[in-house]
Amino acid sequence: MKKIVIVGPAHPLRGGIAAFNERLAHQLITEGHQVTIFTFRYQYPNFLFPGKTQYSTDPGPEKLDIRVRIHSLHPFNWFKTANEILALEPDHVILRFWLPFMAPCLGTIGRRIKRKKKIRITGLVDNAIPHEKRPGDEWLIKYFTGTCDDFMTMSHQVTDDLKKFTDKPCRFHPHPIYDQYGSTVTRQEAAQTLSLPENERYLLFFGLVRKYKGLDLLLEAFAASEARHSYKLIIAGEFYDKPEFYEEIIRKNQLQDRIILHNRFIPDNEVKYYFSISDLITQTYRTATQSGISQIAYHFEKPMLITRVGGLGETVIDGVSGLSANPTVADITTALDRFAKMKDHSLFTPGIQAEKRKYQWPAFTAALLQTSSR
Repeated sequence: MKKIVIVGPAHPLRGGIAAFNERLAHQLITEGHQVTIFTFRYQYPNFLFPGKTQYSTDPGPEKLDIRVRIHSLHPFNWFKTANEILALEPDHVILRFWLPFMAPCLGTIGRRIKRKKKIRITGLVDNAIPHEKRPGDEWLIKYFTGTCDDFMTMSHQVTDDLKKFTDKPCRFHPHPIYDQYGSTVTRQEAAQTLSLPENERYLLFFGLVRKYKGLDLLLEAFAASEARHSYKLIIAGEFYDKPEFYEEIIRKNQLQDRIILHNRFIPDNEVKYYFSISDLITQTYRTATQSGISQIAYHFEKPMLITRVGGLGETVIDGVSGLSANPTVADITTALDRFAKMKDHSLFTPGIQAEKRKYQWPAFTAALLQTSSR
């Protein structure tokens, strides 16, 4: 058994990284380890968070030791947090890194821990290079990488990006399944819960709406495709971009009666309804590293339409577990047409189930905890 500390978002913060850290902690506990999560009491300033709130209204996860401690902007807090971590005498500290803004906080906590005691520190890196770049990113990333003994990534692109900043050991393992959202429900139950017609067919764009996720590409392609006549498109997620930009595309293409817009953060207990009712999960990103949406889709065994960008292109085998396209309106339109013309979408099921086996949690934690070699 090891004593493991995870430093990164967790309840009461919401979002994919928080959900991941909590699921990771549960898995490590199941394997016999003692796990503590140190999360943020203050995470982002407003200029980095355009949404309504950073906090979840869901109840906290059971049986997890989550300590709400970190203030991302207060150096004295970083030393205090590091000292509390040291008092636990952990064997292994995992620093979750996804944004250069967090480098001073996470890097300083890590350095303080290292100065006092030899503890292995692993950087679990979602993005080495951010989607939206800002001045000073390179220095901040180097400050963080200087803290860690080794790294773990969930896409080959992030591994390659990380090598631009460090030559320390780096392991890759794909993002594991998000299986904490419950089981598939019937179409009838999902339709009733979401107040949607049961007899319609649905495509789903799920998650926070940001420019790099390419919702505008999807809308333009949907308007040009045969799919608009036989499917409705559900957009379920809070807009971090101005919704007027997307609403104009909808109006211009006269899609008002084909789009179902749920502009809000979707709580965990509703996720299963959106995925259960949908026939195809769309991820038409302009750029990507990895996406937790893919792993929710695999859990619910739904085919995906993804664009071949970054790590996203590694998750779907075209024609086997879903469809893939280049991040252009023309290519996405062609893929939607392919799907609309298919008579039996259950043909994807064997391929989805085979791919799903690659993304199990025990394999991920084994890779995370193993000792790296250069």
